[in-house]
Amino acid sequence: MFKYKTIASFLLVLVLTSKTTYAQCAMCKAVLENGNGSMAEGINNGITYLMVFPYVLVAILIFSIYRYNKKADI
Repeated sequence: MFKYKTIASFLLVLVLTSKTTYAQCAMCKAVLENGNGSMAEGINNGITYLMVFPYVLVAILIFSIYRYNKKADI
């Protein structure tokens, strides 16, 4: 139980102390500043699409570990 509280408190501190950053490559910034709305929407959709996959992979890994540990307990 102590292990989970330690991990949860570490994640909470990590989230609360993170700074807001505005990181874009030079090309993305130039396109977005140009004012082309459809191009900006496409770039934002692409960034969101690429951002989803690491979270899905981590969720699958955690679920697999959970299932393995649950089978080992039986």
